[in-house]
Amino acid sequence: MVLKSKNIKGKRSNKLELHPRNPHRARYDFGLLADSCPELSQVIQLNQYGHESVDFADPNAVKILNRALLSHFYGVAFWDIPEGYLCPPIPGRADYLHYLADLLADSNNGNIPRGKGVKVLDIGVGANCVYPIIGHQEYGWQFVGSDVNPVAVATCDTIVKSNACLKGAISVRLQTQASQLFAGIWKDQERFDVTLCNPPFHANESTMASESQRKWRGVKGKSINMAKPRLNFGGTAAELWCEGGEVGFITRMVKESVHYADRCFWFTSLVARQENLDAIYRVLKTVGARQVKTINMAQGQKMSRFVAWSFLAEDQADYWQDHYWSI
Repeated sequence: MVLKSKNIKGKRSNKLELHPRNPHRARYDFGLLADSCPELSQVIQLNQYGHESVDFADPNAVKILNRALLSHFYGVAFWDIPEGYLCPPIPGRADYLHYLADLLADSNNGNIPRGKGVKVLDIGVGANCVYPIIGHQEYGWQFVGSDVNPVAVATCDTIVKSNACLKGAISVRLQTQASQLFAGIWKDQERFDVTLCNPPFHANESTMASESQRKWRGVKGKSINMAKPRLNFGGTAAELWCEGGEVGFITRMVKESVHYADRCFWFTSLVARQENLDAIYRVLKTVGARQVKTINMAQGQKMSRFVAWSFLAEDQADYWQDHYWSI
């Protein structure tokens, strides 16, 4: 088997920008967002530059902003998450999905596969259900989300059932085997066109707390003296850290993916730290991945990326394209 590594960069200027199809590239129009979500007007304030914004150090303000964005851009009438659960920044989540669409297009003669025939597996969907919402509303894809947390699964179910536009397009499954990622979720004979994952990247709770302190200094301009400093975007333990950290988690995913090699075109995972890529590449080479791609993304001053791998031979990829994406 030949391991091919490719680095795909989106078309952008020297300034770090979101994907060209990402609707969040422009400055937020808080007036329009408040029209979609009136409660947003209660948390809008002027920032240091005199522009309308919200206090990104306030978890409640961040949640309300997300609610407004999901309503205005994606037609979601109801969205809520329990206190303390991960409330992700919407623009970055949307970027991952748009670059996934490009990844599929690269394997389909430049055409993005759309509609309910495209099936996506979100490992660790969380309580927010953001990836399935955006992916379905933007491309019509069908989603299965998995999570080890029953509260997260129940919350996602509530979000889906409360929005007519999501019913029948998103299902969420409880992972009862904490040591497994695909096993117990992936049904016999089930096929997915792509998997996605935003893995926990801390190795333990203490490193998570230290990183949180660093981010709070960036947000507030000073250190916060807390035994367990709060996170403005929230997050439970399973969402933020695991044994072995990011490399350990993705290594487990790569090794498990071998058992589903011919039932998925692309496996993918975000990689928060660029220095972790070499270790991940080594594992992918060991398991015999035929294609490996690293897709770079950017938001503001932050660079991010995801790794994609496939085990399909050329004839298998051609069959997939002809039978699943030409409908």
